[in-house]
Amino acid sequence: MPAVTVQNPLTLPRVTAAGDAVQRPVLAVTTAPQGYEGEGFPVRRAFAGINYTYLDPFIMMDQMGEVEYAPGEPKGTPWHPHRGFETVTYLIDGTFVHQDSSGGGGTIRNGDTQWMTAGSGLLHIEAPPEDLVMSGGLFHGLQLWVNLPAANKMMDPRYQDIRGGQVQLLTSPDGGALLRVIAGELDGHQGPGITHTPITMVHATLRPGAQITLPWREDFNGLAYVLAGRGAVGAERRPVHMGQTAVFGEGGALTVRADDTQDTVGTGDLEIVLLGGRPIREPMAHYGPFVMNTREELQQAFEDFQKGRLGTVPAVHGM
Repeated sequence: MPAVTVQNPLTLPRVTAAGDAVQRPVLAVTTAPQGYEGEGFPVRRAFAGINYTYLDPFIMMDQMGEVEYAPGEPKGTPWHPHRGFETVTYLIDGTFVHQDSSGGGGTIRNGDTQWMTAGSGLLHIEAPPEDLVMSGGLFHGLQLWVNLPAANKMMDPRYQDIRGGQVQLLTSPDGGALLRVIAGELDGHQGPGITHTPITMVHATLRPGAQITLPWREDFNGLAYVLAGRGAVGAERRPVHMGQTAVFGEGGALTVRADDTQDTVGTGDLEIVLLGGRPIREPMAHYGPFVMNTREELQQAFEDFQKGRLGTVPAVHGM
């Protein structure tokens, strides 16, 4: 980790917050519980226990792995439905194949992102390719769910395949951090992901002892999830470590610092995902793979799924 990197960060555009920007305070730090998803791959539930008021427009996020599979062990998910939101699958290490009931999908690998707008609904499957199942190997990634406003919940499904080489790379003034802007914008630098709900998604790598103070849109919320390593968040330097999420309050800048000494496992850097989005502030009815605005819409989604209106599983799905 990570797949997308650069030999000399000082060749990249540099970003920092204005000196008079109001620092976002840290409201809470939570620790993700661990569990299993799909056919049994390990996940950390990054947003468990956080009030939705602070998450909106994000619904949930799972850290998948990091796990080194032996031959025959790689796992995926069975066919399952989605309606009313977007899934963002960011694969840091490994390979995953996606397919839906209408024939859409694709393959993502080291550093790639697949952005699936479920909209009005579809059936979906995610699985490692056969050669990876046979050989085993490293698997690590994130899956983020982003809500859609009521006006877009029944839009036609679509995919965006974002290759690792397409992400916007930035750095801090001293070159101690590498910032990958996957979606949205940071200090005027635009990432490749196109979103219906305005958000920013950044994967940052900080060398030991490095610090970043980034401008952050005041109309967005602010979240930071630690993929690996140890550090501190906010001007108050609240300690965080792998598997923890920091919730920021209001302001125009946020600060992250890597500890001087990092864990020996992994790269030896602090790996952290920064998320911000404009809250939708609409009623949400969420159960399993359906995210709607009312219980009636949720019941309709279940009925449509049961009656095959979200599509049918292909006889041969080519995984």
